Amino acid sequence: MRQVFRILAYVVAAGVVVQAAVMVYAIAGLGLFVDQGGVVDQAAMEQSMAGDPLFPEDVGLMLHGMTGMIVLPVVALLTFVASFFAGVRGAWRWGLAILLLVALQATLGIAGHSIPFLGALHGVNALLLFSVALYAGWRVAARDRATHPAPAVTAPGPVPAGGVTS
Repeated sequence: MRQVFRILAYVVAAGVVVQAAVMVYAIAGLGLFVDQGGVVDQAAMEQSMAGDPLFPEDVGLMLHGMTGMIVLPVVALLTFVASFFAGVRGAWRWGLAILLLVALQATLGIAGHSIPFLGALHGVNALLLFSVALYAGWRVAARDRATHPAPAVTAPGPVPAGGVTS
């Protein structure tokens, strides 16, 4: 179960990277859309929300929302549950930290639509979540290395005259 916890923690960290990538992809596409004369207004937003994308990169916004509101919360919850069975001292604290940071991330993401400053905190919290998830996975890997060290490498014996070993 240690490996499950470790892998789930790393999946959360990777999810944060994916979130950043799809968001930047969407914003770059939005910039291009506007540069080419596109207009983003209430009618355009309603069109996009109805499933008719304004520009091809609009899919990044959808992926960011789905990953942040469905995928990462489920993975964070599974990480928290796995933390109780990981057999690593304090793992439940790291699992809880991941779960709480994901909940805060979703809250900041939703609230950022009304209060832009919270959108800025959404980005800062993403970095914190990435760091905590990465560290949680690393702690398990470090514990495994400490309890199961790699076998010692021994030097080969002398080579017999003629240089051929059997």
